[in-house]
Amino acid sequence: MFKWALGLVVALIIGSYYLPDTTPRVIPVAGATAKDWNPHSFWYYPWGRSRTHKGIDIFAPKGTPVLASTNGWVWSTGYDSLGGHYVLIVGAKWRFHYFAHLASIDISSGRWITAGERIGSVGDSGNAQGKTPHLHYQINNLIPDLALADNAPDGHLKPYYTNPQTFLVNAVTKY
Repeated sequence: MFKWALGLVVALIIGSYYLPDTTPRVIPVAGATAKDWNPHSFWYYPWGRSRTHKGIDIFAPKGTPVLASTNGWVWSTGYDSLGGHYVLIVGAKWRFHYFAHLASIDISSGRWITAGERIGSVGDSGNAQGKTPHLHYQINNLIPDLALADNAPDGHLKPYYTNPQTFLVNAVTKY
């Protein structure tokens, strides 16, 4: 019985990856547009302790609202030395949306959130302390897309990431 149930869960997880992602998308900093981040910063190398920059940095004044970029479950919130105050949301296609360097966190783990809902505010926590306030926005894939691997530095890891710039192409700006 256990093996059958486990197989069903795995099949549902993998099968749901292939469903189209029709969830709304919002640029995760209130009032921001594509002009507020460097379009070439995803997978920029070299990038300090993390070696390769696996997200984009959206610049805004400290305290600017940070918004959920898509619908999903708030997987965790907390603090770590690199990202500082962070929020991690799991959305469609088992993508984990990571929001880091926050000045404040305005939600708690374990709840459903909709695109555009406030989750915190722009800051400079973690390894961004003393730098221009910004939101580090990164998307990790639970199910890797092996076609994304290439010969770039750390290119073997690319299947585990979605380029946030691409994800936000048709996103809405909220104020």
